[in-house]
Amino acid sequence: PNADRLPEYRDSSLPSLEQRLFSTAPVYKDLESVSFADALALTQEKLGADDPVVQQVLNGRTPAQAAKELIAGTKLDDVNLRKQLYEGGQKAIEASDDPLIVMMRQIEPRARGLRKRYDDEVQSVERSQGATLAKIHFAQGGTDSYPDATFTLRLSYGVIKGFTEDGQGTVPAGTKVPYFTTFDGAFKHAAEHGNKDPYELPPSWFAAKPKLKLSTPLNVVETADIIGGNSGSPVLNTKGEVVGIIFDGNIQSLPWDFVYDDSIGRSVHVDTRGIVEALRAIYHANGLANELMGPAPAKKPAKTK
Repeated sequence: PNADRLPEYRDSSLPSLEQRLFSTAPVYKDLESVSFADALALTQEKLGADDPVVQQVLNGRTPAQAAKELIAGTKLDDVNLRKQLYEGGQKAIEASDDPLIVMMRQIEPRARGLRKRYDDEVQSVERSQGATLAKIHFAQGGTDSYPDATFTLRLSYGVIKGFTEDGQGTVPAGTKVPYFTTFDGAFKHAAEHGNKDPYELPPSWFAAKPKLKLSTPLNVVETADIIGGNSGSPVLNTKGEVVGIIFDGNIQSLPWDFVYDDSIGRSVHVDTRGIVEALRAIYHANGLANELMGPAPAKKPAKTK
């Protein structure tokens, strides 16, 4: 019955579950093996090496060895097989000899027990007493408490500032990265790399190049702290004007999930001026650009002798 299921398997969640389950996106087994090895290592750490389920799954192997063998042996990366199992229901699952399904059948009772304990003793308490916990937290820390990345309004402050590469990315260490890029830079990168991914530009850009103001800023980096979910957030200047939209961070900003360091970490936004320039010159969306920014300034008449 629907009410007796785990929340992620209730009728309300089935459309999104089926979309993920039947996605034709490629599955990279090397990546899955690494992720699974981390999960098995965490399970071993939390439950202990002597736990019956841990011993059953690992069977004398290290987490990395077990993950590699199980992922290499599974055929669940085949979307057609996933569909067959889904349509076959419980009987198909019970009859399957796929190593991952065999493993899940083995650990299902223990996993359900641990899940129920977590739901009853942790999650239910957080839900029912969340406000109380928050009050205690702020009573102890006051305004020094850092805001959580929740779905409520969260403000972050920073300055527009370039940086010097440390070699973590594809750019050599010591390279000075300016605080903004331009349309001209995009075309130069495309030319240097034969207009191939990741510097490929669409034909519409080349067609519009004579009309573009190539010096227009396109992307800008700043020290404002962001996290997954901030993409699409507006960037405001000190006057409260929208000057860009956050969409990414450099590779050095990845640790910001845990600790903030603006010595080299940067968030990245697309510049409002670049958006408007593209709308007008490339996409011929003057109506939208006018709605956002007002009519384009009239061109000055050419001087005559």
